[in-house]
Amino acid sequence: MIVHPGKLNIEEYDYNLDDSRIAKYPLDERDSSKLLYLDSGIPMNKAFKQLPELITSDSLLLFNKTKVVNARLKFKKITGAIIEVFCLEPVEPVKDFQLAFQQNSPVVWKCLVGNAKRWKSGMLELVIQIEDSVICLTAEKKLQLSDGYLIEFSWNDIDITFSQIINRSGMIPIPPYLNRKAEESDNKRYQTIYAEDEGSVAAPTAGLHFTESIFNALKIKGVEVDSLTLHVGAGTFKPVVSKEVDGHEMHMEKIVVHVKTLEHILRKINYDIIPVGTTSMRTLESFYWMAINLLQGDTSFSVGQWDAYKLNNHKLSNREAIETLLRYLKEKNLSEIHGETRLMIAPGYEFKFATGLITNFHQPKSTLLLLVSALVGDDWKKVYEFALKNEYRFLSYGDSCFFRGPCK
Repeated sequence: MIVHPGKLNIEEYDYNLDDSRIAKYPLDERDSSKLLYLDSGIPMNKAFKQLPELITSDSLLLFNKTKVVNARLKFKKITGAIIEVFCLEPVEPVKDFQLAFQQNSPVVWKCLVGNAKRWKSGMLELVIQIEDSVICLTAEKKLQLSDGYLIEFSWNDIDITFSQIINRSGMIPIPPYLNRKAEESDNKRYQTIYAEDEGSVAAPTAGLHFTESIFNALKIKGVEVDSLTLHVGAGTFKPVVSKEVDGHEMHMEKIVVHVKTLEHILRKINYDIIPVGTTSMRTLESFYWMAINLLQGDTSFSVGQWDAYKLNNHKLSNREAIETLLRYLKEKNLSEIHGETRLMIAPGYEFKFATGLITNFHQPKSTLLLLVSALVGDDWKKVYEFALKNEYRFLSYGDSCFFRGPCK
């Protein structure tokens, strides 16, 4: 039975993480990291290259194929003031990420603005070169929101797309806790090797460890893989600052999943389904609540923060949930779900699909740590104490974990 986590005290999900334990850079080889393996409550030291040995054949691994974009744009005013514009999500002329990056001038995005007090009015300008063209990029504030600004970007070449603009003028948004500027190497290393769909402002970091060699070993073992997309928002770094969990507002993130992936999940419904990363986990588990909403006439494919705890009196099986989604897609002649989720997975949550999780180590008092605790219970404390004692590297560029969860 699902129990509402709203009254959980976030202080119970704290631990002492010294800055020296945070990996500021990745290791030279992606798959050379350590792997903490938790099975039946016992943490064990492993190497990430041993992962294929630990996963049973016929399992399904689900990867998030989102791609981190160069979302940080720096403009310099005539006065010398530096204004940083951080692109969050598209607004006009389209809200779909995949289409938004292919748009020509002008476009409107929801953004965060650094040093906004120095930008009272007027346009910001940035001159860049794309191939043989000199491009003048301008940014203009259209509207102030409670959590950002609507910014209109314009440029003087109608054949250039917004994707080309930010790839040339922007910087990759590495996590703030690295306490350093982005470097050239981050453009490659803060990106999974299978990244395809532009739209994230943070990497799905559990996937950073995977190499072609690991994928080949998984294939030989008989482990199947598939992908979905959740565009990771800046809210992923937002700590829980309220005393109780229900005071925290989850960030909305866009989801895309192909009908063939849903069919693959259905075929593997009685086997281990293991998401790679918390973003893949939240996407996978959101499918169940999308199906519940769909049966109630809600076709938005939007999952609210507390839906799992408000809608938990339904007896729909996980198989029936996927079949419900597939039936709707077939009726509407659709090949993909385009949705969004704010789903909070916290202690008290009952997993519908996932039987394990591959993930990195997370910040204290974070919703990601709550998700881990939902899967492994109080063993998370044992795991993190073990990791600190055994010199594991923490956070985005750090080492990895493989948790076995409850059986179906």
